[in-house]
Amino acid sequence: MKILKFGGSSVGTPERISSIIDLVTDSNRYGPGEVRGVVVSAFQGVTDTLIKLAHLAAQGDDTYKVSLQALEKRHLEAIDVLVPVAHRSSVLANAKVTLNELGDLLQGITLVSECSPRTLDLIMSFGERLSAFIVSEAFISRGVDAEMLDARAIVWTNEAFGNARPNKEETESATKAYFASHPKLQIITGFIGSSHTELTTTLGRGGSDYTASIVGAALRADEIEIWTDVDGMLTADPRKVPKAFPIPEITFEEAMELCHFGAKVIYPPTMQPAIDAHIPLIIKNTLKPDSLGTRIVENAATLPYPITGISSISNIALVRLEGSGMVGVAGTAARLFKALAAARINIILITQASSEHTICCAIDPSSIESARAAIGEEFGLEIQAGMISPLVVEEDLAIVSIVGERMRQTPGISARIFTALGSNAINVVAVAQGSSELNVSAVISNEDETKALNALHDEFFSNRAKTINLWIIGTGLIGGTLLTQLESQREVLRDALAIDLQLRGLANSRKMVLAKESDDALDFTIELSDSSPALILSDLIDHIHAANLPNCVFVDCTASEEVPQHYAKLLRKNIAVVTPNKRGISAGIDLYNQIISTAQERRTPFLHETCVGAALPVLSTLRDLVRSGDQVYRIEAVLSGTLSFIFNSLDEGRSFSDAVREAKQLGYTEPDPRDDLSGADVARKVLILARNAGLPFEESQVTINPILPPEASTWSVDEFMERLPTLNAHFEAQVNQAREHGKRLFFGALIDCVERRAEIGLRAVPLNHPFCALSGSDNIVAFSTRRYTPNALVVKGPGAGAEVTAAGVFADIIRIAS
Repeated sequence: MKILKFGGSSVGTPERISSIIDLVTDSNRYGPGEVRGVVVSAFQGVTDTLIKLAHLAAQGDDTYKVSLQALEKRHLEAIDVLVPVAHRSSVLANAKVTLNELGDLLQGITLVSECSPRTLDLIMSFGERLSAFIVSEAFISRGVDAEMLDARAIVWTNEAFGNARPNKEETESATKAYFASHPKLQIITGFIGSSHTELTTTLGRGGSDYTASIVGAALRADEIEIWTDVDGMLTADPRKVPKAFPIPEITFEEAMELCHFGAKVIYPPTMQPAIDAHIPLIIKNTLKPDSLGTRIVENAATLPYPITGISSISNIALVRLEGSGMVGVAGTAARLFKALAAARINIILITQASSEHTICCAIDPSSIESARAAIGEEFGLEIQAGMISPLVVEEDLAIVSIVGERMRQTPGISARIFTALGSNAINVVAVAQGSSELNVSAVISNEDETKALNALHDEFFSNRAKTINLWIIGTGLIGGTLLTQLESQREVLRDALAIDLQLRGLANSRKMVLAKESDDALDFTIELSDSSPALILSDLIDHIHAANLPNCVFVDCTASEEVPQHYAKLLRKNIAVVTPNKRGISAGIDLYNQIISTAQERRTPFLHETCVGAALPVLSTLRDLVRSGDQVYRIEAVLSGTLSFIFNSLDEGRSFSDAVREAKQLGYTEPDPRDDLSGADVARKVLILARNAGLPFEESQVTINPILPPEASTWSVDEFMERLPTLNAHFEAQVNQAREHGKRLFFGALIDCVERRAEIGLRAVPLNHPFCALSGSDNIVAFSTRRYTPNALVVKGPGAGAEVTAAGVFADIIRIAS
């Protein structure tokens, strides 16, 4: 035997009602007589409308009549669709009688200008009464032997109007007796009951689930099916966590915890009758009847995850009682809870410091003033004496909760929770964990709720792809190549590494385009056009902050001096920064220190490996040497792939002008080749190396021996390119002079960490020097250290080009994701 319940969305339209009749009468799904009762809610939205009508009537506002007419029209139109003409008139007449009764009751409320909780319960009952009547007539019209059952005939409750509690024995007895004498399929009103004085009561919002559980438990049904508009209980709220997925089986305890902390799939009291009667509850989706849904049982199958689900409650307040007068004093907590209970304030969460100095309670913000008054009255003398401080209230908070039976046997769950939250700049205000270890809850800022849910979901359901949210500025050679690489590897990363790259924003020096909603993403092939919004850098940074997403990475592929000014602001929000832009970390030492110290303090990745040597592991190698306690004596390097390519070309007999033009065409040079040829770009790299080696150098401490004539700096880029041939003879002579002495010419760098000096310029080195192994656009860096003497540690390879630099940036992104 089964009892089925269909919620408001399942009976929201005549088409939906027809579909549930198809479902219930499907012989492939249910055997003959297997379904004994169908509990229905009011049509979708009707209960809210009835409450609104009652309040308008109590205020003497005649506009309630307009809404009442619309309500009547909706129900009568449903009858027109669902009931054949031959039987329609009697059904319409009966519905009109009920609707007229509702109208008379509202008129009475208008006359007395009051709507008591008792009267409001009676008003709300009309939603289920009309719905069950129409649904039962629709079943009958389809040839089903059915009848309506007004639950007020079997569900006996106390008179706690608005949230009545059934009398178990009397309700069970009445239900058994009724079903024994009524063999037809019962279409039952959910949500409502009756008191011993025959007053209409309601079981609380969501009470139709409760009705189904009460009836199913009384009849000892094999299963109770709750049909709704979602695929069962999910690992998180799918409106806040797009990657949430259905949980196939869950224990009653787990379901109760998830429901208490915000999961709205099932009304929490529903579970108690099913628990007492050992009856499984099945959550199914009316819109996808063949989906497995969720089974709520006593002993659930083990899931392949350390937790079962994550839920949250938005908009809570934390009230904190604290003071030395509480320490060692028995009964303080009892007095606090008694005072709150007397004021009818529901406590959502409790946490107490082990020192007994502080007790915190999470409550609904609407109860703050009542709590303040109740606690002030109970502890007035202690507060007046200064033994207890006045009540402290924090608002705009939320609770996120991790729930799961397996947490009991899995060490390190709490560590993972707080690491996931901390690494995404989410501050934890309070923590609570039950001794059963079934639940760990954290109170956080309300604005961080969605971010926290997504971060925790990624953390614990790790065999599902972890989302990395990207904002990329700079779409030139490197940025454009990076976008192509990201797009081509997205599926590979998702399948092989469970990393899901999502592009949330893209910008260049003039334009930007941003995802409209926080869960939207841009296509990696998107191009910025003249119609794109103008770039306002501060707006872009504010947008990233406002999105408040977990696992964020800001990628700066520009050569801008302005963008790095915002690095620290991003890092403070735990937004990782990846960049090949040398301008920030080679700027003044104050900005450099600000960026590095912020990254260290916030434990947020700031990866700039590609600033020196493109994709070569130059900076990481240097940092490893320093961190492991080695002493760096000397760094010799060819740090410009552009200049390496040019001087290797000169050694092969090509002219200086041809070599520079080809380097520019291949994308090796900066937009202005003089940034390379002047040594300015190499100087930035030397400065970065020196700082990573522990030398707090400023730009002025790097000596540049220029290779271009001074007047070259006054030419435009086009003019410089035109005048290149005039420099050919000068460089040809230098190359020949070096060759005559058995040497080769390079544009090299030297950092002497002992003498604390750095310089760059042309160097003629012997043919057995490591530099002479270079070809094409290769870079080389030789580290002479205490451990690597007399033979230096050499890093060598391609050090220029959009492909390798973008690949290095890509690798940094993956490093963060992993």
